[in-house]
Amino acid sequence: MITAIVLIKTSVDRIPEIAESIAALDCVSEVFSVTGTYDLIAMVRVTRHDDLADVIPGKISKIPGVQGTDTHVAFRTYSQHDLEAAFAIGLDS
Repeated sequence: MITAIVLIKTSVDRIPEIAESIAALDCVSEVFSVTGTYDLIAMVRVTRHDDLADVIPGKISKIPGVQGTDTHVAFRTYSQHDLEAAFAIGLDS
């Protein structure tokens, strides 16, 4: 499995709709709204490198309101548990 972390710049007034459209794609496992330079982060998981071209420029970049992407391909996953914990910070009361 190939994992790509896609940083996405969007039209700020359409973040929820854009996030939902991206999340609806089969190969997208999570979409996070974030602070900073980018508005969304999508976790894309595919079986072949060629599939990244179909998903990122072929689908994500074509969603109305997506202004640009910056893609990082993961080499190795060290711990799924640690990754989930890092993204869950602040959610427990």
